Amino acid sequence: MASVELVAVGTELLLGQLTDTNTPYVAARLAEVGIDVRGTHAVGDNRERIAATFRDVLMRRDGAIVTGGLGPTIDDVTKEAVCDALGLGVELYEPALRQMEGFFAQIGREMRPNNRKQAELPSGSRPMNNPFGTAPGFIAFAGDERFVACMPGVPHEMKPMLANELVPFLIERYDLRESIHTRVLHTIGIGESEIDHRIADIFAMSENPKIAVLAHGSRADVKIMAKSRTAGEAETMIAPLQREIEQRLAGFIYGADAATPESSVHALLQRRSWMAATAESVTGGRVAAALTGVPGSSQSFAGGIVAYDNAVKTGALGVDAALIERDGAVSESVALAMARGARERLHAQIAVATTGIAGPSGGSPKKPVGLVWFAVSDADGFAGAWQFQFRGERKTVQSRATTYALGLLWRHLT
Repeated sequence: MASVELVAVGTELLLGQLTDTNTPYVAARLAEVGIDVRGTHAVGDNRERIAATFRDVLMRRDGAIVTGGLGPTIDDVTKEAVCDALGLGVELYEPALRQMEGFFAQIGREMRPNNRKQAELPSGSRPMNNPFGTAPGFIAFAGDERFVACMPGVPHEMKPMLANELVPFLIERYDLRESIHTRVLHTIGIGESEIDHRIADIFAMSENPKIAVLAHGSRADVKIMAKSRTAGEAETMIAPLQREIEQRLAGFIYGADAATPESSVHALLQRRSWMAATAESVTGGRVAAALTGVPGSSQSFAGGIVAYDNAVKTGALGVDAALIERDGAVSESVALAMARGARERLHAQIAVATTGIAGPSGGSPKKPVGLVWFAVSDADGFAGAWQFQFRGERKTVQSRATTYALGLLWRHLT
């Protein structure tokens, strides 16, 4: 299998001023066609350091795939670093120059000399056209046929270049007949360590397909990855493993691949012809926002009430002020009353409520920061409440509480 390392160029990446979304995107697309990504790097806009990185990568890999540093400004030095690393000069790529001249003529601006340098590519390189920007990409070759492939850092320029230029080159160059097909099983309400405990023996025995467990936020995914020539072959390989994992994680897998907690909730609601409602304090409308983010959500979501102030809890949701006085706003009784009030007042068949302390202040020994009460009320007479203690800063508590609330809805509807 061909192996590469990815290099993202830009001082702003090292300063934390910009998040590198290109590297994970490129890695995922390369994995799909069978290219083995063995490492990733972020390098500032320094010609010597970039060149040194390329030399290091080519000592151990078939190629380096680079994003960024192809612009017209003085700190865009990726091309120069490639020439330094490979001992190459530059030559003018006329089609890129003509495209650039046409672009500036179209927008009525004068093309500066520094733009022209974008059309100068390392000698003997293979150009990669960029119909969405002024900087062409290129694939430069070392004497031993190892390569450095450079693409713009702007995502909407890089992504089509990757798909239309670089990936086809790699498939042809390395005769890639197998690709990696992935099935992602999404879980909720179960921890990464518990998942690992339940499927550890499968994990140890599986080579193709391979299994990986990836935790993020309050959820974890189980990825099943099969290398095969066709999608049909991959499905045949994945299916028995998927069935076994689904049996061992029964009650915790809400969907696969593109499914989200909120889309799975809507599917269950629509199967019942039910409408849902939300009553939110600590999550501040995030549960409702998640549910309304699903296309077609109007078929199964009635509405939500953000009852942050106690006066809204009593006025909009009908929570008895005596409950709040006796038990506090963050309590089982108030959460249940909020859920019931939202269901009744918004004419829904089911409602979920959240009330808690997101922090950083407002906690106490009995009710610490991160404590959240959840409740579900439905038209069949069910009413239940649960408490959970979340860790992390304010936004983390709110985010995890949102996921937990969606998980409660999903589990109750299954």
